[in-house]
Parts: sequence; structure tokens; C-alpha cells
Amino acid sequence: MLHFLVKRLGGAVVVLALVAVLVFLLTRLASGDPVALLLGDQATAADIAAARVQYGLDKPLTTQFVLWIGQVLQGNLGQSLFLQMPVTQALLERAEPTMFLALFAVSIAALIGVPCGMAAAVWRGSWIDQVLSSIAMLGASIPSFWFGLILIQVFAVHLGWFPASGYGDPDASFGDRLQHLLLPALVLGVLNSALIIRFTRASVLDILGEDYVRTARAKGLGESVVLVKHVLRNALVPVVTVLGLTLALMIGGTVVTETVFNLPGVGNLVVRAVLRRDYPVIQGTLLVIAAIYVFINLAIDLLYTVVDPRIRLEGQ
Repeated sequence: MLHFLVKRLGGAVVVLALVAVLVFLLTRLASGDPVALLLGDQATAADIAAARVQYGLDKPLTTQFVLWIGQVLQGNLGQSLFLQMPVTQALLERAEPTMFLALFAVSIAALIGVPCGMAAAVWRGSWIDQVLSSIAMLGASIPSFWFGLILIQVFAVHLGWFPASGYGDPDASFGDRLQHLLLPALVLGVLNSALIIRFTRASVLDILGEDYVRTARAKGLGESVVLVKHVLRNALVPVVTVLGLTLALMIGGTVVTETVFNLPGVGNLVVRAVLRRDYPVIQGTLLVIAAIYVFINLAIDLLYTVVDPRIRLEGQ
């Protein structure tokens, strides 16, 4: 176990180093001057030059990169050019809606995807399988922004059951915030359940043909016991992978959904930073997102041993 953790953490450091280099270079290669956008059209050349010196943008790229990496290693992601606050503070202020949205949406996706995928596999070739497979294909084809607008029109505008956008007042209760998150969570949960249905169906079909499943049935075990204890548990390894990667993707910022529902989350922050060429926010946010991806992947590997004890990390 220790050897596995050291090996994976070493790989994580390499991945994050490569991400840091790529993010830094890509932000600098993008067109547009953040200082000119910050100061506006009325700024003179002297004002722009002075601001570039103030923010360290007049230095060579290698010097800027070394200074930024030095700050990152000290736990400082830099200072936002437009928000005039530390990038870490900006991320923390917007982390709550994104985290709750991701967890809420993944829970909905799992509650829909796993049972439907099992049903499609158990009744393979029947009308149930055809209906669920068609729904999965439809869910994978629907754009999230279109589905979000439909839900807003029906449940927020016409029925008035849920708020159309936002995250509630600053002093809103937890229940009120969840009410604001229900529609965007439904959008992400329903659409992402399509992939989980397909993975669960394929995995369960593989397990149903195994000898130990036939043996369990020959011993007279009930079908529900066979499906839950012998089939589902062994079929969960690829499903856990999909759920973990889906969670990482959502934490990374569901840009379109957050924009449609005007949620003050990480995705919204990244969009605004890109439009303003706010280098520190773009670099810091993408580096944090990459770190989340890496450590969720590590958590998935560790979870494999819980789902399937036959898997041994030392051998990987």
C-alpha cells in the first residue's frame, strides 16, 4: 500500500508540473492584454506600461513562470488582476455552490443510472432494455444548455416551483440554497446518468455470464440476492470509475450549466477570468482543478479494494 501511494503521488507531482507549464504558456499565448482591459480605453501608453511593471508582466516569461511557481509552492496562487483579491480567496468563495452542485448531480446520476443499467442488463433484449437504452442514447445527445432552459421554462417560469437562477441571498438557509441547486443538478444528473446506464449495463452483462453467478442460482439463492450480492458488487468497478471521473469533471467547473443558471461557481469564475485575461485566476484555478482530478483518481484506485477485495494495489 505504501509503495503504491508513493508511486502515485510521484506521478501526481509530474502531472501537476506539466499542467502548470502548459497552463502558463497557453494563457500567455492567448491574444489580448489584461492590463489594457483592466485600465480601459482611456488609458495612455504610459499608464499601461506602469501597470505592467506593477503586476510583473514586464518581466521575461521565464522569470514570470519561476516567480509564479515559487508562490504556488508557498501555497499562494497569486492575486487576481480584476477582482483585487487573492486567487485562493476567490476560489473558496465560489467553491461551495460548485461542490454541492457536483455532489447533488452525481447522486442523482447514480440513483438513475445504476438501477436502470441493471434493469437493462437483466431484461436484455426486452422492451425494457430497448426503452432504457434509447433513453441513455437520448440523454447523451441532448445539450445541457437546452435541457436547462427547458427546465427553467417549465418548473421556474410556468409552475413557479423553483428559482430560475442564482444561489440565494448571502444569509439564505441551506434548504434555500439546495432549492436553487435542484434544477441545475437535475440537468447534470439526468444527462450524465446516460453514460452510467451504458457502463452499468455492459458491466452487469459481463458478470451475469460468470460461473459463480450460475452456481449461486443453482444453490437456490433468490434472484435479488444474486443480483445485489454477487452481480452488482462485482460489476461496480467500472461504474465507480465513471462516477469518480464525473464528479471530478463537475468540480472542475460545469461552465455551461453554471452560466445558464447564473450560479456563482468555479465554472463562472473561469469564464469571466478568460474573458478578462485574468492570468492569475486562470492559472490558479486550472492548477487546482488538475489537482482535484489527480487525487480523485487516486481515491478511485483506493476504493477499488473496497468494492472488489480481489484487487491488490501492490501489484499495480
